[in-house]
Amino acid sequence: MDNIDNLTVVILTYKTNEKILSDCLDSIDSKVKVLIVENSKNYLFKENITKKYPGLNIIMTGKNFGYGKGNNFGITEVKTRYALILNPDVILEQDFFKKIDKYLDQKINFHIIGANYRNDSTWKSSGVFSEFDKRVKFNNEEKSNDDSLEVVDWVSGNAMLVDLKKFDTRNLFDENIFLYFEEFDLCRRVKSREGKIYSAKDLYVKHLGKKSSTENNRNLEFELLRNWHWMWSTFYYQKKYYGYFYAVYKTYGKLFRSIFYFFLYATLLNSEKRKIYSARTLGIINGILGKKSWYRVGSLFQ
Repeated sequence: MDNIDNLTVVILTYKTNEKILSDCLDSIDSKVKVLIVENSKNYLFKENITKKYPGLNIIMTGKNFGYGKGNNFGITEVKTRYALILNPDVILEQDFFKKIDKYLDQKINFHIIGANYRNDSTWKSSGVFSEFDKRVKFNNEEKSNDDSLEVVDWVSGNAMLVDLKKFDTRNLFDENIFLYFEEFDLCRRVKSREGKIYSAKDLYVKHLGKKSSTENNRNLEFELLRNWHWMWSTFYYQKKYYGYFYAVYKTYGKLFRSIFYFFLYATLLNSEKRKIYSARTLGIINGILGKKSWYRVGSLFQ
């Protein structure tokens, strides 16, 4: 592997379970540079990880920036040409770096290359925008010069190889978004500039899903966070590309359904469901009012 010296793995964490992070780190080749961005000021977390992995580069953001801004924070510290943006709840297959090495030899012209999930039908690792929006269609007729690469519109941000030289800024992600649509938005901007995005048929990872932080464990707080931001980001994404009134048109049905179910579950005295639909309602309303993506764990119902 002659080219991995030009690669840095960037892992964004937020008080991540140490066992989950260790499994991720143990799957990374020891010769590869690793940069962990802890999205908090939890120095105990940093101390515990560096005890187990001496010399590991960990930087602290000081607060929870979310996926996009947190990764931007880390990418600005990367000194290599290539960065592998990796979620901490991902485990790389044993031959991952042997296979990724060929994509780092500068012979393949790409902006972003995504990995695939092994035998996982729950999550899509890549796709085309027209699956979700018929008005968006990019030219994917051009084939790559490598049979292991498939031309796609977008790839999942769980494991995403980026050629930083192809970008004129290290702020790759839209920092207005705290959660959801970040890589979708990035890939759309890349494709609109005729950039090259591929899915690698020979790069496989195991994605645990919703395990990137201690909050991501399907408890009520995570459900509130997830629902609020899904609605806010849905509105923001539509507004960004199609304008305010189109975003209202696309989300008003979701808004009224959320309000309906809020009152339904309030009547049925189902406190958990009531809070979830309240979070959905407030997410859309905050988007409509032009408010920032402000909601964090524990800040909605106190």
